Amino acid sequence: MSSRTAVVTGASSGIGAATARRLAEAGYHVALAARRTDRLDALAKELTADGRSASVHALDVTDRAAVDAFAASLDALPPLHVLVNNAGGALGTDPVATADPAEWRTMYEVNVLGVLNVTQALLPALTGSGDGTVVVLSSTAGLGTYEGGGGYVAAKHGAHVIAETLRLELNGKPVRVIEIAPGMVRTEEFALTRFHGDTARAEAVYAGVAEPLTADDVADTVAWAVTRPSHVNVDLLVLRPRAQASNTKVHREQ
Repeated sequence: MSSRTAVVTGASSGIGAATARRLAEAGYHVALAARRTDRLDALAKELTADGRSASVHALDVTDRAAVDAFAASLDALPPLHVLVNNAGGALGTDPVATADPAEWRTMYEVNVLGVLNVTQALLPALTGSGDGTVVVLSSTAGLGTYEGGGGYVAAKHGAHVIAETLRLELNGKPVRVIEIAPGMVRTEEFALTRFHGDTARAEAVYAGVAEPLTADDVADTVAWAVTRPSHVNVDLLVLRPRAQASNTKVHREQ
């Protein structure tokens, strides 16, 4: 796999950074893409120090011109075989009646249009490789609703539909479309960003949950799905901690 490139968006932290590590360990050259290049530089340094192969690419997935330029820059790398659409996130938990439309717009642009932009730009290279894989990191929010999650749920339903539709449209072509839908994952930034830096509210999300998923749990699953034989497609894999039975039912220890 040393002659293959894997692109990971949102690679500066959390699931994206963990996925980049896993794919680098699997032998891919990993193209690290995110807005925060200082973090990407640190990750690339870590990977190359371990004998892995990585490159840093400043990228805002909502900027189509920047995405197209990024796609063109990949010509200098080994052939592209994997795209992991990981960039995304949630903002707020207000009910539909009082939610901020600007937050909904931001979530839609990153979680839906970001996936569309990068997938469209890289699909020709993935198809041309003769053995391409598109991964969409969605969420269990894309499969079921919950109160206070309207904007994020809507956005992740959009990402889910992109994966489902693309799989139909690419049938007969040498590209797999894999969707990984995690439930409760504890990372350093997801809940904190959602609650606009309110540490107490972010911590409350995981209160009493002995073992929420980690970024590496999700990354391990992504790497497993990507490295299955080429004829094996993991259409949709839902990943939750044992303590979580659904989006709204979580066992919390006292």
